[in-house]
Amino acid sequence: MSSVTLFASILYLLLVFANNVVSIDYGLALRKSLLYFEAQRSGKLPPNQRAQWRGDSALRDGNDVGVDLVGGYYDAGDNIKIGFPMAFTVTMLSWSAVEFESQLVAKGELSNALEAIKWGTDYLMKAHPEPYVLYGQVGDGRSDHSCWERPEDMTTLRTAYRFDEQHPGADLAGETAAALAAAAIAFRGSDPAYSSQLISHAKQLFDFATKFPGKFSDSIPDLRQLYSSSGFEDELLWAAAWLERATEGKTYAEYLNQAASSGGTRSMFSWDDKYVGSQVLVAKGLLEGRFSGYGNLGQYKNSAEQFICNCIQKGSSNVQKTSEGLLWFDFWNNLQYVTTAAFTISTYADTLARAQTTLQCPAASVTPDKLITFVQSQVDYILGSNSKGFSYMVGFGPNYPQQVHHRGASIVSIKEDKTPVSCQQGFSDWFNKNAPNPNVLDGAIVGGPDQNDQYTDKRSNYYQAEVATANNAPLVGVLARLA
Repeated sequence: MSSVTLFASILYLLLVFANNVVSIDYGLALRKSLLYFEAQRSGKLPPNQRAQWRGDSALRDGNDVGVDLVGGYYDAGDNIKIGFPMAFTVTMLSWSAVEFESQLVAKGELSNALEAIKWGTDYLMKAHPEPYVLYGQVGDGRSDHSCWERPEDMTTLRTAYRFDEQHPGADLAGETAAALAAAAIAFRGSDPAYSSQLISHAKQLFDFATKFPGKFSDSIPDLRQLYSSSGFEDELLWAAAWLERATEGKTYAEYLNQAASSGGTRSMFSWDDKYVGSQVLVAKGLLEGRFSGYGNLGQYKNSAEQFICNCIQKGSSNVQKTSEGLLWFDFWNNLQYVTTAAFTISTYADTLARAQTTLQCPAASVTPDKLITFVQSQVDYILGSNSKGFSYMVGFGPNYPQQVHHRGASIVSIKEDKTPVSCQQGFSDWFNKNAPNPNVLDGAIVGGPDQNDQYTDKRSNYYQAEVATANNAPLVGVLARLA
């Protein structure tokens, strides 16, 4: 390519971006990001429900095992309640509320954030009826995925899956313990009694997880088809880190200090891999002077900082980026990893600022404000500052996904037409219909563009067009920070 051609190409890209620069209303994006969780609710909806196109659903969950398992969240575009990603969602929502409480208050969104957390924690405590019993899923993956139905009139199996001493799930129990411990901190000021209840369950679940190791997807192989776990050691560290923060208990600090491994430098932070989360919590604690006399915790800080350096392109093994600058981790639901990375960098930047220090990366010393600038670049891309002027948050801006892979949003609301939509009728009448979804899933973050910044807005394209609660939860805190 000649220098003239190269110059012309660069000039063209600059003009394209200039024409698609949007004024980002982070406050509006924050409000919508929390509104999305109301559309994912299962159970009896409250009087103040804002996603009005939804109705009550799955009101008999748990009847097959004699336990009330009504409530909680559908995880993505299906009608299944899966404890593993749901608990991670609650943990990240709680971390958002704990870390950015003042910003949420300033935008009038703290109450909505706490309501979103409580809808999850109320269910997770129901799912833990005995110290060594935890229900990890309601709904059958094969049955659900063979049908396309609204949650309000679904006919699929609602099997409840139990974990206990004979069927351990240390990863599931550990993540649930982390969620309840983090939520306990979020509710400590507004509802101390509820906070104490959360701590009690979190402690029991951590005990369950440590005494009965094993992966939940090994105990019940049928669950592997949806969210298979890669290990449980990361969830134990994650739970210990949150319990240490919630209780200031030396037992949990010692557990972190004596762990065989802190995970090393990770390539991503997700519902399956929590090492980065525990590393950042410990690193923040070290900078805050929380730990003294624990000589092995420095490895957590080193790994956390290496991950952040790699994200901001100043490390020794940088994360890939698209040509337009979006972090690129995976072809399937890439934005879930972008939002967790953005949250990680945001919370650590603020901790560095309070400590009046900088991040020492292999390629450069990076100030906290530069970290936030990087985070902003990722969020702006998601919200429409890209060459297509396309927002990957549903309902935000003039140009956003219309055919989101989501059963409830893609079928006419039961409030408008109460005629039941049968299992296969949903596919013929709605899934295969080449038209926008009748219900706008406000605030949902889809999987996002591919490595070449391309996005196919088709309901069948679940790699890119499906949403998930785990995508949104970290973004809540990031948007609060930027708003």
